[in-house]
Amino acid sequence: MSRRSSAFAVPPWLILMGALAALGPLAIDMYLPAFGAIAQDLRVPQGLVERTLASYLLGLALAQLVYGPLADRFGRKRPLIGGLILFTLASLACALSHDIEALLFWRVVQAFGGAAGMVIPRAVIRDHLDTRAAAQALSLLMLVMGVMPILAPLMGGQAVTLGSWRAVFYIMVLMGLALLAIVIPFMRESLPPAARSPLAVGAIARNFTHLLRHRGFMGYSLAGGLGSAGMFAYIAASPHVFIAIYGVDPRWFGLLFGLNATSLILASQISARLLERRTPRQLLRRAQFFLVLMTTCALGLTLLDLINLVWLMLCLMGFMASQGFVVPNATALGLAEQGPRLGTASALMGSLQMFSGALAGYGVSIWHAQTPLPLATALTVCATLSWLSGRFAMRLRSGNPDDDAPET
Repeated sequence: MSRRSSAFAVPPWLILMGALAALGPLAIDMYLPAFGAIAQDLRVPQGLVERTLASYLLGLALAQLVYGPLADRFGRKRPLIGGLILFTLASLACALSHDIEALLFWRVVQAFGGAAGMVIPRAVIRDHLDTRAAAQALSLLMLVMGVMPILAPLMGGQAVTLGSWRAVFYIMVLMGLALLAIVIPFMRESLPPAARSPLAVGAIARNFTHLLRHRGFMGYSLAGGLGSAGMFAYIAASPHVFIAIYGVDPRWFGLLFGLNATSLILASQISARLLERRTPRQLLRRAQFFLVLMTTCALGLTLLDLINLVWLMLCLMGFMASQGFVVPNATALGLAEQGPRLGTASALMGSLQMFSGALAGYGVSIWHAQTPLPLATALTVCATLSWLSGRFAMRLRSGNPDDDAPET
């Protein structure tokens, strides 16, 4: 596909990137219905099991900082294959764990493998496409990724019902093997040797320093990352909120989870279509306003003791729909014109997202209440900080704020 093609189609390489990016949501969402079973089997409090999610997010954050320079030096394919192998082996070790300490450790190792599926697809997309087309591609990528939050909890719930929580991780092993069987023979390298950066400490440090000082990149990265942190807070808190507080049967947990994921998918596809007439900045600005509105409503209803499952679901669906606009457009704007440091930029962006998500997930895991107050508070804080970061990045432009020229 031409880097500046105006008519956007879905090439096979983009479908593969979507499948790779779905590996992260799979490892996050599939074992959520198994929290209770894991806690019972390993004889630990459920709050400690919830921290395995935070440990996974922390591992993703750290690992992406490694994959970025590797992808800029060795190309996209070889680091990806190494990550998939590590993910597969660690998933097997998780399935064989017999205490919570081992599960925590192997979840971190699993994250170090799965991080490749988050860094590499973003870099490959920017290798092929310009800012507007990349925003469309990332929106379509969310369609593929969004299937996993719908299917993964349902698959996990069935695996726990028919077998045990260990079956969840065996399924992850099969997924890793399947992706390896496709990537090794069929994926084509998208970074030519002439465009690769040296793997030297000084060069890596200069790339990270440049990105950390790039106000536009940091603003858009935090806009997307802090918004996504709210999603991770929701993921960590949803089993307790839906099952423990509102009494939802674990078999139906996946349905509620899927409704919210559907909101994300539909909104991301609407965003892709609107990009034919609107710029990424225009869509981002409006979506972030709605993001704050939905979370503030959830917090207000909770503080007034008016919240129930229906109102909570409506607020959550509005929040997730807003994310369907925020994430692809903020990502595309943040990665615009990063050139030879694109892999490092993708890694740093993903790391900021995962660090924020780990903090948000850890916060809701230690603040338990018999109302959705911890969740509503975390969502509101993340949405507000995301909005502030986005406004900061957009105000850096002089003249037309909706111009697609890169920030400096």
